[in-house]
Amino acid sequence: VTTTMRICSLLPSTTEIVCALGLKENLVGITHECDYPQDISEIQVVTKNLIDHSGSNSQEINRHISEALHSGSGIYAIDNKSLESTNPDLILTQELCEVCAVSYSQVKESVRTLSGTQTVLSFEPSNIEGILDSIVRIGKHTNTEPNAKTLVSEAHGRIDAVKSKCSDSAINPRVLGLEWLEPPFIGGHWVPEMIEIAGGTPALGDQEAPSMEITWDQALASSPEIIVLMVCGFDLKRTVEEFHLLSESEFWKKYDGEIYAVDGSAYFSRPGPRIIDGIEILSEIIHPNIFQR
Repeated sequence: VTTTMRICSLLPSTTEIVCALGLKENLVGITHECDYPQDISEIQVVTKNLIDHSGSNSQEINRHISEALHSGSGIYAIDNKSLESTNPDLILTQELCEVCAVSYSQVKESVRTLSGTQTVLSFEPSNIEGILDSIVRIGKHTNTEPNAKTLVSEAHGRIDAVKSKCSDSAINPRVLGLEWLEPPFIGGHWVPEMIEIAGGTPALGDQEAPSMEITWDQALASSPEIIVLMVCGFDLKRTVEEFHLLSESEFWKKYDGEIYAVDGSAYFSRPGPRIIDGIEILSEIIHPNIFQR
């Protein structure tokens, strides 16, 4: 990478990839949701949340987001002055989910206001290979291909290790991964694939299909043996707090399987390097007799 390359990452996942490639010093702009690795807090933040979620539960947040999308007002905004001040050469963004980050159309509008020439890379992975391809693409555009290939090779090695251990088990429990709790959404895109790699059977959801709203009756009818609460944008503590709001519902009274809460934000929602950690976490949940916790 040229020491002068200035990278602006408009996704928490690409921020993680850039840092994993050893390019943290080249990172000049990040989002308000970029929180990993922890030593990026001094970098200029160029986005903001247009909706105040503080003190809101799952149901209220979902309503706020639905209303914003319906009215066309958006959920996030780019601070054009902050973006301009970073003077980026490379901008990393996405077209996958307008609930998760600033939209591609917003980015295009903001880039038009910048002077100089910028390369804009957009990412929309829908499976594990797509996530690993994102690492390779960023590596190619930053002249860090050897680092990217090493990261991808290590990821494949860890995936293969999980698959190999799981192949010894004749049992593949039905697993329901919930990305949102009220209303319930099943984890989409790469989540069913993560469950399969970890030795489970997705109770609902097809590989690469987007996250989908379901009813609690559908959740019960899918006969899950294990439910994993992997709430998008929530850490473990927040997810546990949220569960107690639901624990008195009819569904939870009828369900008699296992329930686990995980850090969805870190290990399941973001299409970045820590998705592999998410697979390993799932494997320990699904096959505790094979994988030591």
